[in-house]
Amino acid sequence: MDDPKAKLQDALKAAMIAKDIMRRDVIRMILSAVKQVEVDTRRELTPEEVYAVLQKEAKTRRESIDESQKAGRADAVEEGLRELAILEEFLPQQLSREQIAALAREAISQTGAAGLKDMGKVMGALMPKVKGMTDGKLVNDVVRELLSA
Repeated sequence: MDDPKAKLQDALKAAMIAKDIMRRDVIRMILSAVKQVEVDTRRELTPEEVYAVLQKEAKTRRESIDESQKAGRADAVEEGLRELAILEEFLPQQLSREQIAALAREAISQTGAAGLKDMGKVMGALMPKVKGMTDGKLVNDVVRELLSA
């Protein structure tokens, strides 16, 4: 697995040279979040842990976008979407809804789930397979949809 921190550093340099202020600031924010976790844990993060920090930052942006939409703040929504797009460039390839649904059907058959009451079993079996490759909320929505059908 390639080193996401090195990729971020290279992208930061490129953004600074290109004078792309928005991109530079988002990448600095990501690197700052990674550095904070390293300081808190007193060790250097593995690539998987860096991707987990990226996922957390992306989730924060998605929640911020939702809140801004509810508040009717189009300017904040637009800025959040731009930040999220930059963040997602550094995440591993994300699974599509169809891929998640296929994995969810497999997990449902493995666990023998019959309805929404078995959602915990299905999520427990499915999340380790999709960790870092998709948003947990999307997985939850797909599983809920399949179990209630």
